[in-house]
Amino acid sequence: MASQIGKTVELVKQHIRSTFSLMVREMSTRYGGKPGGYLWALIDPVAHIALLSVVFGTIARAPALGSSFMLFFATGYLPLLAYNSMTSFVAGAVRANRALLNYPVVAPADTVAARFIVQALTTAFICFLVLGLISVEDHRSVFAGLEYSIVFFSIFVAMLLGLGVGMANIALFARSPLYEQIYSIVTKPLFLISGVFFLADSIPQPFRGILLLNPIAHIIMWFRSGVYSEYRAVSLDVSYALQCAFVAFFLGVLLFTFSASHLREEKN
Repeated sequence: MASQIGKTVELVKQHIRSTFSLMVREMSTRYGGKPGGYLWALIDPVAHIALLSVVFGTIARAPALGSSFMLFFATGYLPLLAYNSMTSFVAGAVRANRALLNYPVVAPADTVAARFIVQALTTAFICFLVLGLISVEDHRSVFAGLEYSIVFFSIFVAMLLGLGVGMANIALFARSPLYEQIYSIVTKPLFLISGVFFLADSIPQPFRGILLLNPIAHIIMWFRSGVYSEYRAVSLDVSYALQCAFVAFFLGVLLFTFSASHLREEKN
């Protein structure tokens, strides 16, 4: 029994070392070849939010919530970014580290764990800096009125949903290139149907009911309720968002686990 426990502990330590090494590799290669490095992770969302603010600022006097167009669009874009970036980053974990899987000490799960942690830290960094920049632009502290527990858990659920979908896509992309193309096409409208630049509550029925089948719409409403104290998201269903995230995570783990041996053997 003691020897078995010792082997288990050593195996866990081995996976932790592999995951940490992969994290260092991901951080050095993801933005290492671009001028500014990790600044690109910040420039991209800021550019999107600024563009939306300029466009809608010319056609509307005030956003649907508050007085800052940048803050309103940031509260829609950041949760969607947390989901989208996690999904795409995790989905490419095994493919990007294919050569390392030839080493028995590196498991496919290590590549996923490394990318999840790196992307989670990057998302937290981006959210903090974007809200900080908006505070400077608006000459008031956004952080003073935040419900930190709501903001944290809504972003975490967005990333958990992205992790589950990403793990499922690792297995499905490896088995069907056609599915990968279809998935890319089907998910493109997410930006338009998730409530980034409008409030889901303002959409008339029956279209609101269809839109609310999208769990990301609920996550965005949840995130906004933690930023705007006056926001009453009457259509928000936190339990639905949680159920979708946990179901996606469970199915993702299941598909990924059953495809682990195939992923090691797959050739580029």
